[in-house]
Amino acid sequence: VAAAAGLLPFPVVQAHCFSSKRSLWLNNPNTGESFDGVYFENGKYVHDALDKINQVMRDYRTGDIHLIDRDLLDILFAICRKTRCDSPLTIISGYRSPATNAWLRKRSKNVARNSLHLIGKAADIRVPGIRTASLKRVAENLHGGGVGYYPRSRFVHVDTGPIRYW
Repeated sequence: VAAAAGLLPFPVVQAHCFSSKRSLWLNNPNTGESFDGVYFENGKYVHDALDKINQVMRDYRTGDIHLIDRDLLDILFAICRKTRCDSPLTIISGYRSPATNAWLRKRSKNVARNSLHLIGKAADIRVPGIRTASLKRVAENLHGGGVGYYPRSRFVHVDTGPIRYW
């Protein structure tokens, strides 16, 4: 059992999420929309808040909305706690429709064909006031999933897939 416990996903993330109340402050610079509120309280996710988060993290190119993985929200929450966010976490890209992902793949070799953005399990983020390299280290230390480092574009990709780094 002890060995299996080491294989459970999100061990460090879960340690940050024992709070009975979890909140996020998100900003999408592509739409100007934001969310600032509690998304988990009294042992339950707050459905109205999740709907608003799904809206803020939608594919801004097509307007398509998709459910954002709750584990991803918990990763974002843990990142905010670790970095002591005092301004909104910037969502560069959340959900991506298949059309948007295909278009981006034509423009860049860094876009995966089966990106976790397609299923609401990934986000490209910035934390104002936090250097991109520092944000990458925080995300990696959470051991919550994949972490991609894009210093030229000044963002970090986080996802709920297997733990891996690039």
